[in-house]
Amino acid sequence: MNPGEARLVLNTVATVCVLVAVRLAAAAWTPLTFDEAYYWMWSKALAGGYYDHPPMVALVIRAGTLIAGDTALGVRLVSILLALPMSWAIYHSAAILFGGRRVAASATILLNVTLMAAVGTMIVTPDAPLLVASSFLLFSLAKVLESGNGAWWLAVGASAGAALLSKYTALFFGPAILIWLAVVPKLRRWLLSPWLYLGGLVALGLFAPVILWNADHHWVSFIKQMGRARIEDFRPAFIAELIPTQIAFATPLVFILGAMGLSALYRGRVGALGARVLINAMVWTIVAYFVWHSLHARVEANWFAPVYPGFAVAAAVAAVLVQWGPRAQRLIDFCRRWAMPGGVMLFALLIVQANTGALSGYRRDATVRSVGVGWRELAGEIEAVRARIGATCVLAPDYGTTSWLAFYLPKGTCVAQPSQRIRWINMAEPTAAQLAGKLLYVHELDQGMPPALRDTFGRIEKVAEAKRMRGPLVIETYALDLLEGPKGEIFDRSPPPELQP
Repeated sequence: MNPGEARLVLNTVATVCVLVAVRLAAAAWTPLTFDEAYYWMWSKALAGGYYDHPPMVALVIRAGTLIAGDTALGVRLVSILLALPMSWAIYHSAAILFGGRRVAASATILLNVTLMAAVGTMIVTPDAPLLVASSFLLFSLAKVLESGNGAWWLAVGASAGAALLSKYTALFFGPAILIWLAVVPKLRRWLLSPWLYLGGLVALGLFAPVILWNADHHWVSFIKQMGRARIEDFRPAFIAELIPTQIAFATPLVFILGAMGLSALYRGRVGALGARVLINAMVWTIVAYFVWHSLHARVEANWFAPVYPGFAVAAAVAAVLVQWGPRAQRLIDFCRRWAMPGGVMLFALLIVQANTGALSGYRRDATVRSVGVGWRELAGEIEAVRARIGATCVLAPDYGTTSWLAFYLPKGTCVAQPSQRIRWINMAEPTAAQLAGKLLYVHELDQGMPPALRDTFGRIEKVAEAKRMRGPLVIETYALDLLEGPKGEIFDRSPPPELQP
C-alpha cells in the first residue's frame, strides 16, 4: 500500500468513527420512539420470534442495555456500533467487485452519510441489523465471485440467516442470488454445487428458531407479514410517495450518484459482468417488489434498507470509475463533493427538529408523534397520580403508549395493554393481585374508552389530565381514568385478525 492509499484508508476509518460518535451523542439526547420502546420490551423476554418480526432487534437491544443500562443510549448502543463492521464489509465488497481503494472508500462514506444508515442505525428497528447483515451478504457473495472457493457459500448462508433473523424482507435475497447465478455464465456451475445448498442449510438452521416459534403460535407472524403481499385493490397514489421518501433517506446527492451508478452498471460501462449483475440483482429484486407493493399499500421508507449496501457501491462507481461527459461529470463532481457535508447536515437538522421543534417554529411535524419527546416528564405526572390513588397497574389502549409507559415509569411498575395480547405473548402477564385492585387507564383525551373495557368495571372515574409537550407545543393530552371493581376478565383474549375466520 503506497502512502496515498494508506492516508485514504486512515481518513475513511476516521470519518466513519466520527460519524458513529455523532450518532452516539444524538442517541443519548433523543428520546425513544414508540417502536424502540416496544422492541425494548421484547428484549426483556427473548424468544424465537414475535408477532411482528424475527428476534434479532431484541437481541441487539438486550446486548446494549447489558452494557449501558435501560437508557436511550443503552437501547441504541450496539445498533450504532454495528456500523463499524458494516463499514468494513462495504469497503471490502467494493474493493473486491470493482478494484481500488478509492471506490471502496467512497462506497463506505456514501453509505454512512445516508439517512438510512445514520438514522437507521441510531433508531433501533429490525432494519438496523438487516442493513448490517445485508452488507456482509454482499461481501460474502463478492468473495465467492473473487475466489471461486465454495466454502464462501457458508458465509453467504450465515449472512442470509442473520438477515432472516432480522426481518422477513431478507427472503428476497434468495431470488436475487439465483438471478445472479443464472445470468452470469461462469457462475452457473454453482447451481449444481453442494456448497450452494450447504449455505442454504446454514441460513435455514439460523432461521429455525423463527420457524419453530411460528409453528407454536399458529404461524401468526408469517401470516401477518406475508399477508402484506396480497392485493385486494389498486391504489397507485402510493407510488407518488415512494420516490421522494427514498430521495430523502438516501439524501438527494447520494441518490443521484446511486441512480447514475446503477444505470452505468446496467449498460456495462464499467466493471466485470459478475460484479455488475450482482449489484443490480441485489438492488432491483427488492425495489421491483416494493414498487409492486406500492400499487395497493404504503411502503415505508425504511423498508428499502437491504438495498442500500449495493446502492452505495453503485454510487461510488458513479463517483469514481465511470467516464462521464462534461455536463454529467460536473453533476457527479458536485454530488461527490457535497454528499458527505449534505448528509451530515440533514442528520443534524433532523435530530434538532425531533428534539426541539425549533426548525418548524414549534409546530407539529412528522416526528412529533413517533419520537417520545416529553414522555419523561409526562411519566412523572402519571406516576404521581398512580401513587396518589394507589393503582396497582397501569393500562393503555395501544402498544406504543404501553411501551413508553413501561420504559419511562419507575422500574417494576405494572404496565399492560388489555387488547392485542398476541403482542405480549412471550412476556409474563400481570398477576391476579395486580389486576384486582385499583387500575389507572391512560389514553388520549379525544379517544374514548373501548366499550368492552368500559363494561368490565363497576367504577370508572377520570382523576386527572396530563399533557405531553415539546417546548410550547402540546403533542397530546392524556386522560387518566381510575378503574375499579372488575366484573370479569380484563384482557381481551380474542385471536388476532390474522387468525380469525
